Amino acid sequence: MQLRCRFPYDHRTTYCPCMNNVPDIPTDKPLLLFDGVCNLCNGAVQWVIRHDPAGKIHFAALQSNTGQQVLRQAGLSGEQLSSVVLYYQDRLYTRSDAALELLRLLGGFWSFFYLFRIIPRFVRDTIYEWIARNRYRWFGKREECMIPTPELKSRFLN
Repeated sequence: MQLRCRFPYDHRTTYCPCMNNVPDIPTDKPLLLFDGVCNLCNGAVQWVIRHDPAGKIHFAALQSNTGQQVLRQAGLSGEQLSSVVLYYQDRLYTRSDAALELLRLLGGFWSFFYLFRIIPRFVRDTIYEWIARNRYRWFGKREECMIPTPELKSRFLN
């Protein structure tokens, strides 16, 4: 079950009042930045949580202070980015590279999908960008930012 933020979220801004106090960003644990208002992205985060029982993957919304800090440090603009971002061991992965690296980190059966790296990046990213451009139309948007359950709160950096 997901709790809802008590503040209405304005989609024209990159700020939600419930997300404050940027913590130190760990580089030894994978951090997945995702579009916090995208239903597809939120579903993907829930999927990762179910398939990562060890809890090694951590999360932050692109719109959060943590997400914005990581993007600023990398010289990226959060307003121009329509991609998940995986930050791990001082490396940033975006678009299809982020998705494939995430599957590799999950291990087990999912790591076999890492073989898709043999497909040229421009082909993978073209498909990724097509999905990203249509994600709101196909899957919708949230009107409020998501707050994780108490059990999952330690995995979300705000």
